[in-house]
Amino acid sequence: MSVAVGAKVADFSLPASAGGTFHLAGARGETLVLYFYPRDNTPGCTLEGQQFQQRLAAFRRAGARIYGISRDTLASHQKFCARFGFGFELLSDPEEQVCKLFDVIREKSLYGRKYLGIERSTFLIDGRGVLRREWRKVKVDGHAAEVLEAVKSL
Repeated sequence: MSVAVGAKVADFSLPASAGGTFHLAGARGETLVLYFYPRDNTPGCTLEGQQFQQRLAAFRRAGARIYGISRDTLASHQKFCARFGFGFELLSDPEEQVCKLFDVIREKSLYGRKYLGIERSTFLIDGRGVLRREWRKVKVDGHAAEVLEAVKSL
């Protein structure tokens, strides 16, 4: 069962790429953009991160913080951030606890082989911890700009 738009998101904690632990409850009062992506250092995920990075100052001016979430390790996230100069944190969810909370694990197919993976998805949470918007089956190009417009409309 995933979080519904208009509902309060249950608290969760995940290790963060800059060190320490991100706690949703500790971010109350701030608008959050959580984007789930399949894997560090892959073309689509890199482009998505770069497009959020290009708009990072605008997101901050609008009062929003961005967090990317995948099942990759913290070490992988740290290298990914360093390689591409991401100024936002990536959260590591190897046990899929938050992926399951947001229902982003889906059956995928690659060269005829079926497997479970993260469906590229983004969630906008307001300062009260309420899910305001969701984007599923995200197409990368132009997505960060669309999310920024949604943040500005809150």
